[in-house]
Amino acid sequence: MDDFSSKVKALRQKHEALLTRTNIPIAEGNGIYTRYQHPIITAEHTPLEWRYDFNEQDNPYLMQRIMMNATLNAGAMKWRGKYLLVVRVEGADRKSFFAIAESPNGIDNFRFRELPITMPDTEEPATNIYDMRLTAHEDGYIYGVFCAERHDDNFPGDLSAATATAAIARTKDLETWERLPDLKTRSQQRNVVLHPEFVNGKYAFYTRPQDGFIDTGSGGGIGWALVDDITHAEVKDEIIINARHYHTIMEMKNGEGPHPIKTPKGWLHLAHGVRGCASGLRYVLYMYMTDLEDPTKVIAQPGGYFLVPQGEEYIGDVMNVVFSNGWIADEDGKVFIYYASSDTRMHVATSTIDQLTDYCMNTPQDGFTTAASVETIKRLVNKNKGL
Repeated sequence: MDDFSSKVKALRQKHEALLTRTNIPIAEGNGIYTRYQHPIITAEHTPLEWRYDFNEQDNPYLMQRIMMNATLNAGAMKWRGKYLLVVRVEGADRKSFFAIAESPNGIDNFRFRELPITMPDTEEPATNIYDMRLTAHEDGYIYGVFCAERHDDNFPGDLSAATATAAIARTKDLETWERLPDLKTRSQQRNVVLHPEFVNGKYAFYTRPQDGFIDTGSGGGIGWALVDDITHAEVKDEIIINARHYHTIMEMKNGEGPHPIKTPKGWLHLAHGVRGCASGLRYVLYMYMTDLEDPTKVIAQPGGYFLVPQGEEYIGDVMNVVFSNGWIADEDGKVFIYYASSDTRMHVATSTIDQLTDYCMNTPQDGFTTAASVETIKRLVNKNKGL
């Protein structure tokens, strides 16, 4: 075997070993969820054919011709017996695209499909698209709602000026996608999520109004809006259902993650909160629950964070970040929580509907002051003394 062929063989063997590596649960934890030893998808998991030209004459040094930088912020759903992620893959050129990776068990052995998703454009093409939330809606379609980023031409000399809109696409087979017009709103929108059921005969969206591409400004938190026609979706009235608060994990921003999970006791929500600190913006995950009949009514919200970067998760392209826009609730009640760390790689944590419901409904809320936090601890201590 010549040198080139042996290099290719070794490369493929190493790649296959990565794809088939068993993921091991981490024993110690907080009783709410189980984390796992390895990331489930990294840039190295992407197909070799996306990155290498295997023609020896054209690529004698076996260089990567197209480099992949990160795999992050994946939408998720169960599809034909497999755990499916629509992963945001970012190339070395900083452009993101969507690609589907599937696993037989939701924890390891994720493999990308042969080709990335070909996403149709609107009349105003986007420079970059990312962070798809998947919703299997009761109307029979699977919707992908994602961010479409474009240069803000109101500032022609500023190459960092951008606008964000909520893009909408739908499919019935996860192969062919129909692109609908972007959600029309009065403000910039990122982190928009489609509720899985009609509400009062209308499509319902979780929104996050913001004044600028990065800053929320006057945007008060996670919003709610009803839309008559999703093929020409327009937000006319928007209310805040989960507000930001001073000196909390969501002081600067908060946004809905994946669409909520329906349970007998209410809708389970996974969201992210952002605060500023000495190292920049710290992104964490938190949870809350809303009423089954009125999804705008919060019925439970544990104080503080639910999941934060841990160990190597802290390190990456954008440090000190966890972000989730995908989870899967299995028929047996097991929940697979897919999250990205530091805008670099994908992980999974597992829990159950019962555990997450218990966590939401029986964990003390944030009292918003030091005095309130101390009183909460004292109540627990006194309760334990009486046992």
